[in-house]
Formats: sequence, C-alpha cells, structure tokens
Amino acid sequence: MTSNTYVAPGRLRVAETHDRLRAQVVRAVEERATDLARLSHAIHADPEVSYQEHHSAELVAQAIEAAGFATERGAYGLATALEGVAGDGDLTVAICAEYDALPEIGHACGHNMIAAMGVGAATALAEVAAEAGLRVKLLGTPAEEHGGGKVDLLLAGAWEDVAFSMMTHGGTGTDLRCDAMKATAVERLEVVYTGRAAHAAGAPTQGINAASAATVALSALGLVRQQLASGVNVNAYISYGGEATNIIPERCVVQVEVRAYDLEEWRTARRQVMACFEAGAVATGCEWRSRRTEHPYAPLISDPAIAELWNRNLASLGRIADPDRVMGGGSTDMGNVSQVVPSIHPIIAIQDNDAVGHHPDFAAAAASPAADRAIVDGAITMALTALDVALDPTLRADLLDRQLARPAGATQQTLEP
Repeated sequence: MTSNTYVAPGRLRVAETHDRLRAQVVRAVEERATDLARLSHAIHADPEVSYQEHHSAELVAQAIEAAGFATERGAYGLATALEGVAGDGDLTVAICAEYDALPEIGHACGHNMIAAMGVGAATALAEVAAEAGLRVKLLGTPAEEHGGGKVDLLLAGAWEDVAFSMMTHGGTGTDLRCDAMKATAVERLEVVYTGRAAHAAGAPTQGINAASAATVALSALGLVRQQLASGVNVNAYISYGGEATNIIPERCVVQVEVRAYDLEEWRTARRQVMACFEAGAVATGCEWRSRRTEHPYAPLISDPAIAELWNRNLASLGRIADPDRVMGGGSTDMGNVSQVVPSIHPIIAIQDNDAVGHHPDFAAAAASPAADRAIVDGAITMALTALDVALDPTLRADLLDRQLARPAGATQQTLEP
C-alpha cells in the first residue's frame, strides 16, 4: 500500500528518529520491569516516615547509580534526599521520586510506586539523552506526607537548572487526564495559649484558663465557616489541653490547617482563621503565639502542553482516562515546584481496585501485581512525554526561553501568607 502524501526527506528522518527513540524508551522500561517491581516492594516492605527514609533513599540511589547516573546522597544538605544526573543536553528534566510512608499504616499513599516509576522513567531517558539533547535529573524528594522535602530542595536550589519537572502518583479506580489532579494550598500551624494555673475549685478566680481560649477559638472557627469560600477547608484539634480536672490549665495547644485551591482565597481564609485564635486570647486574657509546623504547600499547576503529551502517551498504551473524573482535596509539595517550573503530576490507576488512599487497603494495593503494571506504564508514559518535549522544537524552545527568562534564585522560594 502506498501513500500520495509527500514527506520532505528531512522531516521523514526526524520522524524516524523520534519513532526509534520512543521504541527504545519503551523497551528500556519493559526490560527493567522486574527490577522496578523489586524496588517498589523493597521500599514498601520497610516503610519509613518523613525525613527518616534512609533505607528507601539508599535503594533508589543504588538503582540509578547502577544505570550510570552520577549520584549524590544527602543532596542539597538534606540527609534523605538524593540527586542523580545523566546526559549533558541543554534541556534538563527533573523527575521526582518520593518514598516516605505514613505513620502506622505504611505506604498507604503508594510512594513506593512513585519512587519506582521515577527510577524507571529516568533510567530509560538516560539511554536516549544524547540523541534527544536531554540532561536527566532524578531527585529523591523526602517528606512529602509531612514536612515538605521538595520545599527544602527548592530553597537549596535543586530546580535552578531545570527546564521542566514531572512525577507520577499511583491511584485507584480509573485513569485520569493529567490536569484532573487538583491539589490545594495548605499551611499547618500550632497555636499555643498560655494562661495561669490555679485550683479549679479552691481558687478558680486566680486562674486564667488556656483551654477556654481554645474553646472560644474553635467555636469561632465553626461560626466563620459560613463565610469561607466553597473551596476552603479548615481543620483543627486540641493536642494538649491540661492534666487534671482540678487544675485550671495554664497551657493549651491547638493544631490547625488551612486549605484552598486559590492562593488569594487561602490567604483570606488564613487571616480569618488567625483572627479566631486571637479572639480566644482576647476573650480569656491568655497570651498566644503561633508557628508553622512544616513548610506550606502551594496549589498544583499542570503545564497544559506537557499535560496533553502525557494524555496522548497514556492513551497509546491502551489506558483510557475518564474525561470527567477529577481527583482533589489533598495537597502536595509538588505544587510548590509547579509554581516556579513547568510541571506535571499525573495519576495512574492501580486497575480493578477501589481502595481509598491513606487506608490500609491502599497500602496492600500498592504492592499488588496491578500496581507493578501501573509502575511500568507510568514510567513509560513519563519517559515518552519527556522525550516528546525534547524532540518538539517549538515546545523545547519555549521551555528553554522560560528558563532563561527566570531571574537567578527565582525557584528558591516558599509559599508566604
């Protein structure tokens, strides 16, 4: 069968090269399928919480080192972070590998899968980096669940030399379009009230009740929710409120978080929430102070051009994304990265499973054969997407221009109220 469509020889050679490199990437991931599953299972079997992921980080470091990456453990001054670099092209892609687990319930968010997908994509891209003009950076990013390891790395300059960044998260149910992953800004704070202790029955007038201040504040929060925007979520609980019924508590501690999809709505809500805590102090005569307990996370922005390439590549594997499904409500420190570097953070499904994240059932699903297949498909889709970016002259030039236009230090920031 012949075609009457004329293709210029130069364009034909480019298309043939593109197809050859895509096939090489797919083959590279498939050949590592067993190793990627073994890596995922090893991380899953030894869950380590935020900033304590020493074994998991070492497993990832060994995997990329074996693939020829120049690897630094304890990268950017963070003990459980790592950086591996392969290739010397002028277009740098940073692929994130998370590996922290949740307290008590282990890998119930599937970060073992994220790490394996990151390694699979990065090592496959390394094989074609020279022809694609790529520099591949694998970043091991600790403490996503609590702490914000990516913010630590941002502040230390880990993305200063990066043109675009990506990672892939496991999910359940059906596959989603890349931009269907929505994440809120979130800030977690600790509020401490200080009053004066006294005998609750013998000398109550001599006391200043710190727990009463917290009660006023939490009641005010309940009332102010009517005035909060629909996308705003506020949660709080008392983590310390006293020691005995016959002692007026002189100290009370409240943990609070404020979430919103829109940054200005988040900032407005934060001011309203802090006013509620101030009201508790004013009403009772307590002193009060607040502090952040971890880095705040920013909303997630999916770069539309890169996201569309992901969607096409996912479909090329026969995985059908539900066009109407949206996943949201949670937060990720990848949001902070996406605010300063073009990024994507898609979800790939553990098929035929409906476990809910942050539940023991999800932890079990994250080490299942379906999860192992999702790791391979996610790594392939991510690697193909990065390759397509590198071989698209218009998109490549746009990303390089945006990187060049960034002032020095533009990526080294956190979210401010």
